[in-house]
Amino acid sequence: MFTIYVYVLETLADWELGYVTSELHSGRFFKKDAEPVSLKTVSYSKEPIHTMGGLTIVPDCLINDIPVNKASALLLPGADTWNDPKHRAIIKKAGELLSLGTMVAAICGATAALADFGLLDNRRHTSNGKGFLEMFSPAYQGLDFYIDEPSVADNNLITASSTGSLLWAKQIIEYLDVFQSDTLEFWYQYFSTGKEASFFALMRTLAPDKEK
Repeated sequence: MFTIYVYVLETLADWELGYVTSELHSGRFFKKDAEPVSLKTVSYSKEPIHTMGGLTIVPDCLINDIPVNKASALLLPGADTWNDPKHRAIIKKAGELLSLGTMVAAICGATAALADFGLLDNRRHTSNGKGFLEMFSPAYQGLDFYIDEPSVADNNLITASSTGSLLWAKQIIEYLDVFQSDTLEFWYQYFSTGKEASFFALMRTLAPDKEK
């Protein structure tokens, strides 16, 4: 079983996690033989945090509770508080997971935290713009690896801009291999275009399992 640890911090950008957490938790489009996935919220303390949308989240566990193994993965959402030194511990943990070869996915402000720790210096990545990383991460030296796309997957590192949450979700789901490839493609097409044809194509990919 994969355990996906979702880091939560003050001013967390609620909408950036919506696509991926809803699909991984519900499993509504999972393929028949998909490996089970568990989601846990994690933070630097057990104190409640408050999202940008005004929601309150009580973390399930602490950073030290994340095992560094192939069954763990880490999601780092955007927030306005990433420059707080208390978040360095989760970035250190992200570095350990990346070195092991397991997935770390960061979006928006979380990419700046990775950049400041040197974790984007030698990996293809994206963010809210080259200037964003240079402005908020003085130690950033990965400009040659910057890709101007909404979301970029480089093996086990997946990064996205604040506008890339849907593609980010698609790449995370693809990495975890929990959807059939055609289900994932039509899922992405439907949510990116809203076209009725894509919705019914998505539903047809699930029909064989429903008939069994």
